[in-house]
Amino acid sequence: MWTPFRTAPNLTAAEAWQELLEEGGIPCDLYWPDPATRGDARAAVVLLIPNDRMHVAELVLTTL
Repeated sequence: MWTPFRTAPNLTAAEAWQELLEEGGIPCDLYWPDPATRGDARAAVVLLIPNDRMHVAELVLTTL
């Protein structure tokens, strides 16, 4: 099951976090809470990851 992990302030930050997570072996998907802003580079984006990888994802982003 996919679960919300973090909310990035914009698409650029979301894609950077997504790349770091995927390099760490954690699948990641992007979700726009407001469908009207999908693809808008300035809109907040939620990163979704598998529920069982939550603790590993925290480690990946805290070791920056």
